[in-house]
Amino acid sequence: MLTVCPYFHVHQPYRIKKYSVFDIGKDNEYFNANDQTDLNNERILRKVAAKSYIPTTRLLGDLLARYPEFRFSLSFSGTVLDQFEEYLPEVLKAFQDLVATGRVEILADTYYHSLAFFYSRSEFEAQVAKHKAKVQKLFGYTPRVFRNTELSYTNSLAKWCEDNGYIGIMAEGWDPILGWRSPNYLYTPKDCSSIKVLLKNYKLSDDIAFRFGNQGWESYPLSSETYAEWVHAHHGDGETINLFMDFETFGEHQWENTGIFNFLNALPEKILSRSDTSFKTASETVESYGSVGEIDVPHILTWADTDRDLTAWVGNDIQRDAISTIYRMEEDVLKADDEDITEKWRRLQTSDHFYYMCTKYFQDGDVHAYFSPYQSPYDAYIAFMNALSNLQLRVTHALRPEVVPEVVRAPKKGFWSRVWEFIRTGFRRIRDAVHRIRRKVHPRTF
Repeated sequence: MLTVCPYFHVHQPYRIKKYSVFDIGKDNEYFNANDQTDLNNERILRKVAAKSYIPTTRLLGDLLARYPEFRFSLSFSGTVLDQFEEYLPEVLKAFQDLVATGRVEILADTYYHSLAFFYSRSEFEAQVAKHKAKVQKLFGYTPRVFRNTELSYTNSLAKWCEDNGYIGIMAEGWDPILGWRSPNYLYTPKDCSSIKVLLKNYKLSDDIAFRFGNQGWESYPLSSETYAEWVHAHHGDGETINLFMDFETFGEHQWENTGIFNFLNALPEKILSRSDTSFKTASETVESYGSVGEIDVPHILTWADTDRDLTAWVGNDIQRDAISTIYRMEEDVLKADDEDITEKWRRLQTSDHFYYMCTKYFQDGDVHAYFSPYQSPYDAYIAFMNALSNLQLRVTHALRPEVVPEVVRAPKKGFWSRVWEFIRTGFRRIRDAVHRIRRKVHPRTF
């Protein structure tokens, strides 16, 4: 038996408008561009919804109705759920209807699509808890499998997930990590005993997510029949084919005119054409198969760029400056205890902001430029740091009532100090009285 585990990630950040140095101290809103640029979050959300979210949810709903064996997993960032609620509740309803079928699983994630696990464990845990509460509120669902931002993964993250009750975690099936082993089995993370890691089959996943519409690709145009044959070829060479990609692959990254919707529409039928092939959600996969060995990932692994590490977000000086600055603010932000300041500080943690600042070249650089709404990485950095400067100013003002009195308040006086003050005041009054009497008796003397 071979099963396919499709997983689609849904995310939109709050993009920072062109926030200039002249806005600092005057404008506390960083994400409210209302022009026709790609910095207008509502405009982008509506565009992506029209091209991807609406037609894809409708198609996936049809596929669930037509094929009882068809199933898949979803993950949402909290920022996209917030924007659905604010701008497009009908799209949120479409996703809720998919989950209500009982054959669509939701994964755990960070609320703000952040890299907090690698910078602040307490902040990471706060975001995971907030995401869990949001998913429970909107979908009535408690996630059992964890997926970290951009599929970032280490041994320590897997251990944290096991200690916090998750049965599975997702990671990139990267060759240097696997060596001779196949991504089409489940593994046990190093130092763990019960949790299992699901590895992305990045070759088959990227055939859809990145290469599908490439007319220079040797397999272009890719048909569902050919793709199903590639999947079926893994019989005897694995138990699960994990296809992990962005939900926006359908209609936004791969436009409708590439034939992506026709491909998706026909895929379940072609996959199920062999009776020994079916679909499973992430948790069903974890519960169905045992671990075939241990996997050791001591350094950070992601699904981004050719490096598969964190250099997509912290590979240059401006990225490192931006991300270190925002996490250094954590103590003061939380101490300020201002809901709006905390919310904006967390929205600024979204990994997309640092991704836009990437200065890589060649193929990776093209991908970063494609996703960035800014003219250059430096424009992204300037807008981010100006917004952060304003936030720092707000934090300082919020803390001032607690700090300033400590500086200017006179020290408390002891008993003998108060006695001496009483004597000195009394002596001054007597001296002034004598002085006034002398002025009356000898007015010419004064």
